[in-house]
Amino acid sequence: MDMNSTTSDARQPHLVYALVFGFILALGLPLNAFSLWTLLRNHSLKSPCVVFMVNLAISDLLLIISLPMRVYFYATGTWPLSRIACTCITLFFLDNIRSSTICVTFISIDRLLAVVYPLRSRHLRTISNALKAVGLSWLFVLVLNITERVALSTNSTRHNESTCFEFPPKRSIMAYIDSMLVFTLLAVNIVCTTLVCRTLYRNLSDSARVNSKVNVLLLFVMNLAVFTVCFLPVSFALLIVGKPMDTSLTCLASVNCCLDPLLYYFSLDAFWKKKEDADLAMEP
Repeated sequence: MDMNSTTSDARQPHLVYALVFGFILALGLPLNAFSLWTLLRNHSLKSPCVVFMVNLAISDLLLIISLPMRVYFYATGTWPLSRIACTCITLFFLDNIRSSTICVTFISIDRLLAVVYPLRSRHLRTISNALKAVGLSWLFVLVLNITERVALSTNSTRHNESTCFEFPPKRSIMAYIDSMLVFTLLAVNIVCTTLVCRTLYRNLSDSARVNSKVNVLLLFVMNLAVFTVCFLPVSFALLIVGKPMDTSLTCLASVNCCLDPLLYYFSLDAFWKKKEDADLAMEP
């Protein structure tokens, strides 16, 4: 009787994780799929900001498609697939943190240039430069995968409850790279937010486009919220102990898949507009 009770208590946290990942899957999949469809249908990569948002949605969808196996693992305590599959799904999580932080930062920089330097930045804010930026960012993520894959493959020698989805037990150079990447990009977002807020405050008397200014501020607030809520706890864990301390941090970081669509839905009027009206609405 006591043994069964102990076993049940030990299994409860894993069932909670299964429910959390299931909720993220159920909410994040339709939100990001609809976001990607709407962005491509209404805008067709016609502005740098849309290019970054499309890649952000793709990054979130890559993580979301790996969540069913996480739900199965935490619900049953067993892993039916190979070690390589477990490693790949873990990499989807790490890649989402890297690519999402980069894309969110690109969005902040693009809005900074549009608000603070609208004329001088026109030669920088081009579709070609945006595509080059996201291409280099994905290349950077893929390069990091090479070292990360070796570390995770070495660590995952068995396929059971104690090994799958765990990170290497010792500090590694990848842990420092990931944490410093988040901290650096967060600093960039804070600087962008400060400069934009100062510029909009100076032009506060111009009430002709109040809604546009509110949307811009809301976008920066949401960017900082995603960094603070989803990515900072994991980054501190990576920096201090070399790996996330427990699965709850993984759950928290994965919530960004549900928060990112809010950047499109509520921060940009252009998200809902057709291509002919999008360029005008995207400018603050």
